[in-house]
Amino acid sequence: MDLLCKAYSNISDDEPESEPEPKPVNYNYHPPRPSKRRKPEYPFPMVDLQKREEAPVPGRYISKRERALSGSVPRAAEPNLSQNDPHFIPQPGLGSISDLDLPHHILSSLQHKPKAHTQLSQIPEKLSVALCGHAKAVNAVHWSPTHAHLLASAGMDQTICIWNVWSRDQKKARVFSFHNAAVKDVKWSQQGLFVLSCGYDCSSRLIDVEKGIETQTFKDNQVVGVIKFHPDNSNLFLSGGSKGGLRLWDVRTGQVVHEYIRGLGPILDVEFTIDGKQFVSSSDVSGGNVSENSIIVWDISRQVPLSNQVYAEAYTCPCVRYHPFDPYFVAQSNGNYIAIFSSSPPFKLDKYKRYESHRVSGFPVKCNFSLDGEKLVSGSSDGSIYFYNSQSSVLVKKMKAYEQACIDVAFHPILSNVIASCSWNGDVSVFE
Repeated sequence: MDLLCKAYSNISDDEPESEPEPKPVNYNYHPPRPSKRRKPEYPFPMVDLQKREEAPVPGRYISKRERALSGSVPRAAEPNLSQNDPHFIPQPGLGSISDLDLPHHILSSLQHKPKAHTQLSQIPEKLSVALCGHAKAVNAVHWSPTHAHLLASAGMDQTICIWNVWSRDQKKARVFSFHNAAVKDVKWSQQGLFVLSCGYDCSSRLIDVEKGIETQTFKDNQVVGVIKFHPDNSNLFLSGGSKGGLRLWDVRTGQVVHEYIRGLGPILDVEFTIDGKQFVSSSDVSGGNVSENSIIVWDISRQVPLSNQVYAEAYTCPCVRYHPFDPYFVAQSNGNYIAIFSSSPPFKLDKYKRYESHRVSGFPVKCNFSLDGEKLVSGSSDGSIYFYNSQSSVLVKKMKAYEQACIDVAFHPILSNVIASCSWNGDVSVFE
């Protein structure tokens, strides 16, 4: 906990409100005034804004008063795009989110999308891309399912970074600082260039990556530690927080649809079943003696727990993951192993098989299955990445990645030999 407390700080930004823009007088018939016509066209990044305002419409007379009024348009428009992001001004120095600058062989591979069953997962051999940009520990990484050249990362430095991983130019494409405290988790939406994030400022935030603006804020009464989109309906997402609150939100209304109450400790992770009818939650029960509540399987629509005493060990589980095809899920345990559970009632623990070679040691270490389900990869407190055969639980490979703990690892959604990872010292890496 000392490391965690040192890794973030509560820095809030006081943001001045802009004065309403005065309406110019239209003396004669002219085409629509630039301030109204151009407002929807403001692109990201902000550097283009001034270029557009400086160029008058050819052949159009502009009065002295209208010139004076239009001169203030850029200053009035800036807060609309950057009021929640104090680091918005440096954005033009970053790269692009476009895939036009990718090497041909990468672009060709990304455009060919084989089914998960048809492409066997491969184990990465070496570091391919090192992505440096976070000032503190990185808690999560997530590949975009619709724009697979983009990777999102969430850091204790209060930022979310969007990386154009294989770009020949600047790889850091976006930096968002909408949160005023450490960011705990980030997830891409299935609906395109949107990311959902959450953190220690007791909120979840939906961000339009292309425009660089925050579109919605979901306020909570607790630190929000984990978020997960529903697998069949990307308008719904689940959040879990420090007071044990589990809430299902609707993005369209910004309201809570369901709330799951059990008097739990801090929620460490949530995971939907493949069909989206149930989800499993993991909570910290170290403050009490009720270890039976550490892992609970819930019915989403009925809002009731389906399990009891799934995991009786006195260890917290910072990560839970369902196998993509087989009827079981796994839980990363602070006992330095990954436990296996049946996904059918009564959700029994497999007492004869588990994944154990890596170490957790109190860090929020995550694990993930490959697309074909044949491999299970896990981070480790020793800074290494561990690859297991998911069927036999045998360790296949150990790869040293960092000097400090490796926190999250994620297989690429298309390229079977590529994984992304992040560390407690702020590094983000791609191996292939």
